[in-house]
Amino acid sequence: MDTTNLPVAVIGAGPIGLITALGLVSHGVPVVVFEAADDLSGETRAGTILTRTLEVLDRYDALGPVLAASLRIDEIGELDRATGTSTGSVFTSALADETRFPFVINIPQHELEPVLADVLERRAPGALRLKHRLVDFEQHPGGVTLRFDGTEEFEAAYVLGCDGGRSTVRELLGVEVGGHTLEQRYMLVDLVCDLDVGNPRDYPYLAYFGDREEWMVLVRQPHCWRFVFPLAPGRAEPTSDELRDKALHFIGEVDELKVLGSNVYTVHHRVASSWQRGRVLLMGDAAHLITPMWALGLNTGVLDASNLPWRLAWVYRGWASDALLQGYEREQAPLAINGSGAMAEAARAVMDRRLDSVAGWSDAMTRTLLGVRLGEDWSLVRPPGPLRVGDRVPDLRVFGLRGPVHLHELCRDSFVALHLTDARRRPPVAGDLAGLRQVVVSRWDAPHDSGLRDRAYFDPGSVVRERFGLGDAVVVLRPDGHVAFVEPWTADSWRHVHDWYLREVCHEG
Repeated sequence: MDTTNLPVAVIGAGPIGLITALGLVSHGVPVVVFEAADDLSGETRAGTILTRTLEVLDRYDALGPVLAASLRIDEIGELDRATGTSTGSVFTSALADETRFPFVINIPQHELEPVLADVLERRAPGALRLKHRLVDFEQHPGGVTLRFDGTEEFEAAYVLGCDGGRSTVRELLGVEVGGHTLEQRYMLVDLVCDLDVGNPRDYPYLAYFGDREEWMVLVRQPHCWRFVFPLAPGRAEPTSDELRDKALHFIGEVDELKVLGSNVYTVHHRVASSWQRGRVLLMGDAAHLITPMWALGLNTGVLDASNLPWRLAWVYRGWASDALLQGYEREQAPLAINGSGAMAEAARAVMDRRLDSVAGWSDAMTRTLLGVRLGEDWSLVRPPGPLRVGDRVPDLRVFGLRGPVHLHELCRDSFVALHLTDARRRPPVAGDLAGLRQVVVSRWDAPHDSGLRDRAYFDPGSVVRERFGLGDAVVVLRPDGHVAFVEPWTADSWRHVHDWYLREVCHEG
């Protein structure tokens, strides 16, 4: 499609808008981010980032600065409210064989956004434009004309609405939002108190005080502590003194405790009826308002920002037709509609100590950190097994000509077909296309006279083959690290992949 090199316009400079912009930049797509406010948000908001989100930030070359500003966590603990003692923990080291980032991080959203904006400015100077309030847009065959407060107009190839739960983009599209708002509300409070030296507590950095009658989540932030607890329906927002008393009720007396900021969250489970109208697409809270429990809100939005940028890049470059964009809503909407509801109930059950309703909650939480199976739901307690289409591929290590490389690195800028078969037999591997590479992965290093040295990866001990659980097979990985295609390996597999890619990705024929 010829867009005459128009940029993609992202409306909203929250985390989802900024991460989406970084994803587009990483794929070489020009982008401009418009934010109505005079500056980035300073509100007390989301603060826990899960492992799958770390993988997305790494793919978009933004992880280093985010890690430098954050606090890393390898234990998620449960505490007894009455005694303050541990009743169990999940250690994220269990993920070490699946990811390069076997931990979660805490960083308040108002500290995360400037870090992301700085990365964007370095990689795409001038891409972020504050004080631009969208008032209207008009789609036409060559793109979208946006009109901002005043007289300014802007031409874009596509428009991505990342402007939150009260989305102007969604309103202008006339898209309705279905679902419901629950009675539950949560109070989020940032407090300064010394629980490390002056009043030492042996709390995990992310801890749940569970109780049927009363619960609280305690989160260590880089510069303070964060408390999250339920707020009864109809109850007024507590005063600063009441917030202090609430915190002390759980942690006991301390030398000093100061309230930095607070916010009230209403629990929604609401999803837009349509996520795409022509060249305009909705993302994050503009597409789905879901519970912030178990860090679902921000991290589910990042999954949108993982799924859509590579699709836009393929279309923008002319490698695929607009039909490729339809897969975005088809895959992401079920996660918001089905998965988040199950996760929210699991979170409430843990808080209420109804562990009988969440069999294997430790495994559930651990696997949740890694993300989802596309088009289905959050993979709550599904045990590892043979890879299927839609699964997140484990980020395993193989060895190329110049040393180690991980699978997510192999596919970060293209589809990659992994032919899991014996490199000694010189399997036919060809059929590369724009956006598609085909390679061999084998425990037998490719001989120098095989003709495969530049497209073979050494898999000592057949770790990849065994983890995939597929035997001799060809597995195609997408640029977002999910499995796109699987079949038993034959000498014609390269041709099957070639034809599948043209048909299902490029939508030719």
